Amino acid sequence: MRIGELSRRTGVSGPALRYYEEQGLLHPRRSPSGYREYGEDDVARVGNIRTLLAAGLGTALIAEILPCMVVEGRYLAPVCPEITDALEAERLRITTAIAELERARTALDGIISAPVPESAVAEACADDYTQEPERAMAG
Repeated sequence: MRIGELSRRTGVSGPALRYYEEQGLLHPRRSPSGYREYGEDDVARVGNIRTLLAAGLGTALIAEILPCMVVEGRYLAPVCPEITDALEAERLRITTAIAELERARTALDGIISAPVPESAVAEACADDYTQEPERAMAG
């Protein structure tokens, strides 16, 4: 099948499929005229790539671990034990990022809900902020 058919069957755009190829995630055959040709196994491979991207992994890591992954029922599972270590490291990275975002949200909640004297509101909002928010916030 050509790239358009793979795109239709997977819901992934042609440019994204070409990007996956550039990143070493897909390896289409080439016809004598240079067209990319994909097989049935590429449909499943694109699904696996999408699953790993949705899990927060980057394409470099996906290219490294994808050969060591199998589909077990509805799940993508690591075959090689060292892959589990890489996945756990990524989970820790994501967990740390979530904690940082939660701290930022808490700080922002505090800023939003902080009591402000009415006189300060009238003074601060009278000039700059209501007319040019970016300039007022910049300095």
